[in-house]
Amino acid sequence: MTRRSGSADLPLHTGRVPPWLASRMASLGSILTQAIVHHYGRDAFLQRLSHPFWFQSFGAVMGMDWHSSGITTSVIGALKRGLGPLQDELGIYVCGGRGQHSRKTPDELMQLGDRVGFDGAKLTRASRLVAKVDSAAVQDGFDLYLHGFFVTADGKWTVVQQGMNGDKRQARRYHWHSEALKSFVDTPHSAIDGPQQGEIVNLTDHRADISRSAQLDLLGNLGPDRIVSEFERLMGTAPEPAQAMLPHLIMPAHHDVRPKDVFARRLHGTLAAAT
Repeated sequence: MTRRSGSADLPLHTGRVPPWLASRMASLGSILTQAIVHHYGRDAFLQRLSHPFWFQSFGAVMGMDWHSSGITTSVIGALKRGLGPLQDELGIYVCGGRGQHSRKTPDELMQLGDRVGFDGAKLTRASRLVAKVDSAAVQDGFDLYLHGFFVTADGKWTVVQQGMNGDKRQARRYHWHSEALKSFVDTPHSAIDGPQQGEIVNLTDHRADISRSAQLDLLGNLGPDRIVSEFERLMGTAPEPAQAMLPHLIMPAHHDVRPKDVFARRLHGTLAAAT
């Protein structure tokens, strides 16, 4: 199984890397990557990217001396630009990025698969599962906005993605590595970087296996109707009269989702879609 390599605090800062620094980072990142690949191989480079401390240090060596969330964006962007002309020679391809670029990852992987020869559909599935796990299975208060997918010509990969908590001005970086990956939902992370956030619902923890299995059993055996019925029974709610069905929005002051915040009709639709 993969293992967590460590952790680091990432303050959330605004601003942009000046063009002169972005250009130098792309050039230096390309040279450093070539040196690592030629001396240690492509697999070693992917393994290093999946280590949070090495990734942070790599960004500093490339010239990004900010200790914040911006190092993730700038390093991935610089490597994507710098390695572009050398990608076929090195056999290393960088997909995704920040915002709209992250949503283009599946298309980039499929196009590379057709051209290079690896299974683009399989890697696209891996990309989507990684994003889904860190956005849904790891409920830690951070919303993903960056997804960087590093893949070699033989289909091995490392993912570095990041989420932000705007209210707390903090960021968290998630590291994945395909080496020895046996499950996307059972302790798959090579590392998760970020500050402590109190109670976190982490369904990827091995100790949550019983909970994951129970959720799937409930969904498969009971179905949406029974689950919503049981939820309403536990909450002591009855079907609402027609007048109460008119649109009326009240937003609670708290940010966490509590049982009273769950809208039974919406819950039914979500469960039906999941089946």
